[in-house]
Amino acid sequence: MEKPNPFEVALRQLDECARILKLDPSVHAMLRLPMREFHVSLPVRMDNGEMRVFQGFRVQYNDARGPTKGGIRFHPDETIDTVRALAAWMTWKCAVMEIPLGGAKGGVICNPKELSTGELERLSRIYIDRIWRYIGPEADVPAPDVYTTPQIMAWMMDEYSKRCGSNQFGVITGKPLAVGGSAGRDEATGRGGLYVIRRAANDLRLDLRRATVAVQGFGNAGFALANLIRGSHGSRVVAISDSKGGIYNEYGLEPWAVAEHKAATGSVVEFPNSRPVSNEDLLELNVDILVVAALENVITEDNAPRIRAKIVAELANGPTTPEADAVLYRNGMVVLPDILCNAGGVTVSYFEMVQNAYMYYWDESAVQQRLDKKMTEAYLSVLDAARKYSVNMRQAAYAVAVERVVEAMKTRGWV
Repeated sequence: MEKPNPFEVALRQLDECARILKLDPSVHAMLRLPMREFHVSLPVRMDNGEMRVFQGFRVQYNDARGPTKGGIRFHPDETIDTVRALAAWMTWKCAVMEIPLGGAKGGVICNPKELSTGELERLSRIYIDRIWRYIGPEADVPAPDVYTTPQIMAWMMDEYSKRCGSNQFGVITGKPLAVGGSAGRDEATGRGGLYVIRRAANDLRLDLRRATVAVQGFGNAGFALANLIRGSHGSRVVAISDSKGGIYNEYGLEPWAVAEHKAATGSVVEFPNSRPVSNEDLLELNVDILVVAALENVITEDNAPRIRAKIVAELANGPTTPEADAVLYRNGMVVLPDILCNAGGVTVSYFEMVQNAYMYYWDESAVQQRLDKKMTEAYLSVLDAARKYSVNMRQAAYAVAVERVVEAMKTRGWV
């Protein structure tokens, strides 16, 4: 079955929010389109001497609340509509978290697994060469995303600094500590998700010490959450998957050991003392908490009736379609939506921007304390909206976010 267009999904979510809030049609129309977007060609000299031209994008969706913010993906299946959707979701995410930023996103159509280190560096630098006039600490601040790393962010920051003629650490977040990165950034998305899960579990009277967890997607965020929920709460992580397949053990898996196995073999598949499970079957396991930490549109109208978790935690962007949302809500499941659950990453990126601006850096415990406070406040604001409007948590998160963006637009005289 063909997967839905992610931007169409994002717009349908916005349309539903507009109905709930009774938005003025002209305001609604403004929110349905990105403010600006860039399409760039990226010629890169390959190691064999061949010149290849890659295609890149940057979408700045809305900056009513402040400079835009959003990651850059390197992915072979990247599309402009995916980038538009992610930029929209980042707009709502920053607003839900009460961060003074707008939303943006970038992407390059490539397979970084097939590129050498030198080719990857040249691609990263030419991307910044093409867009550097339109980004900056007071305009648009990129960050890492799927298949981009702190090292790639360092190359991009360095290229931008060369163009400006001075060090500009604040142009990029997610950097290594040696060049202005923030303590706690590596695990921020997973840790932020854990803080939200902890609050939701408390509301459901679910004891995390006895909870079972399945994690679809074992990248940075999926590993961090699995490792933290196992290590700090004693939850039993029974299933883990990546793009090549999954593993299951009803008695529990140690995430750090699975991560070591993946580093050595390239996948979680064939981890000792586990049995295989597909990505599709993992979603339908009888667990307390299902963590979706891969890509868009993995929970659909087709498989939603078979999802059995009490809590669905969205560490990925856009993993659940609107039709699936309705099914899960009807079946009594709590979906912690992406624009809330995975917002720990952008929140600590914002902290990194603040630290870069002041040239004063916090220790990791201070970052974690501030992140806990922001995630908890955001969860409670969304929960209040869910009760106020009698809607699910995603609709409530959108209501909180869109109201804040519209307030800024009205205050600035845009509408």
